Amino acid sequence: MGWWHIRQAAQAMHQGGVIAYPTEAVWGLGCDPFNESAVQHLLNIKRRPMHKGLILVASSVQQVKPLLDNLALEDYQRVTASWPGPVTWILPDPDDLIPYWVKGNHSSVAVRVSDHSLVKSLCDEFGSMIVSTSANYSDRHPARDKLKVSIHFKDKVAAIVPGELGLLAKPTQIFRLDSDTPVRA
Repeated sequence: MGWWHIRQAAQAMHQGGVIAYPTEAVWGLGCDPFNESAVQHLLNIKRRPMHKGLILVASSVQQVKPLLDNLALEDYQRVTASWPGPVTWILPDPDDLIPYWVKGNHSSVAVRVSDHSLVKSLCDEFGSMIVSTSANYSDRHPARDKLKVSIHFKDKVAAIVPGELGLLAKPTQIFRLDSDTPVRA
């Protein structure tokens, strides 16, 4: 992973572009979650309806801290004990900090603080959390190699960041605060 690719990808996201990048288990598509046209472009690329919502990924707890401020202490401790790491949490967003085009038909938002070095570098260079959704069409399996990403998305994304997937065999687990059973195992 070269700093130049990270910088180019962050710049592309700042300009409203969608990028493809390796994550903990699969290749992802990402963009600026606060740029509605970028998110709409990503959803169009993926052929995913907006109402389903998207996951956000960050490099540090600090980047998602406003979403943690309303949590009860025990929930805060439970969430932050799993971060950084391959665990996604569905968090309440009572202050509507995250736009509806990211949350879909939900009042909550799915968030992960990654320990994947490339994902962390992307978020750090971008200066904020980014959208993280699997690089695939909605009815297909997520891409696990750069070749599939290039074949399907090369002319649809602003940048493909080279790098290696993490060690997970399948996408990260997703948990709700009110259950010990994962929403996605």
